[in-house]
Amino acid sequence: MTRGSGPSVQGRGKGPVRALCEVLAYRKIGAYHSLTFVAPEMADRARPGHFVSIRVEGSGTLLRRPFSIFSVSRHGPWAGTVEVVFDVVGPGTAWLANRAKHDSVDLVGPLGRAFPLPQQPVSCLLVGGGYGAAPLLYLAQQLRQRSLRVDMIMGAATQERIFNAIEAKRLSATTIFTTEDGTLGTQGRVTDVMDKVMDAGGTGVVYACGPMPMLAEVSRLSAERKVPVQVAVEEAMACGVGVCWTCVVPYRYRGEVHNLRACVDGPVFNGARILWDEVGELHGAGAPPDAELLS
Repeated sequence: MTRGSGPSVQGRGKGPVRALCEVLAYRKIGAYHSLTFVAPEMADRARPGHFVSIRVEGSGTLLRRPFSIFSVSRHGPWAGTVEVVFDVVGPGTAWLANRAKHDSVDLVGPLGRAFPLPQQPVSCLLVGGGYGAAPLLYLAQQLRQRSLRVDMIMGAATQERIFNAIEAKRLSATTIFTTEDGTLGTQGRVTDVMDKVMDAGGTGVVYACGPMPMLAEVSRLSAERKVPVQVAVEEAMACGVGVCWTCVVPYRYRGEVHNLRACVDGPVFNGARILWDEVGELHGAGAPPDAELLS
């Protein structure tokens, strides 16, 4: 990728804030849950790929939980709101799914590094797995505002687990669905149709979010075609602020492997530079990243 033609590194902007945020709305989106919070400062600072860290309650919920930002409203009747999407997988998310309108929830955000946006006109392919597709829909809105072509591949185990298919179709030039059981679209995985979609759309950059094995394969296929790939990793986070080093991502740069933390150096990374088989392992070089390293 030549400098100036691909994504520019951006997205840290102003720092995160902590606030006790009112729940404005709860809704179900297919198999998943959504909460919209009144959080004007976070909404003003948020970009696609950022996440919020939420204090939850219940048994075994000492640590906060990270959630990707699905949408932000800065104008209109819902101005100053942030929406997150999640699945119930334990006591923390079960507690969150039971929040009602006007409840107060402790949020910190926006956190992390956002998706870099293209500097030049380029066709963009967005690949999402399950509700990992949520931040990609936010990204698609930003790309469309820049008059860029957006194609999407969305996959899941079953039709029920595909996230917001109608919104994906609205935002993209072409939308391909894959399900492992064949209940919607092509039976198989997102990577089974990537080559075809990239050829048809003339893909110049790939963005992906979803399970780590999916991101590894998307990164491999993109690298084989010499197409830049940016991925938002789903590595487990404990502290969320870079202190505990439990979300280490091994990242190769100029012959060295750097220990980058998904919570502060990511969650968005250049997928071609991640050592996917060694995620979670510590290496020798741990220097903080800079813009050139992460591009």
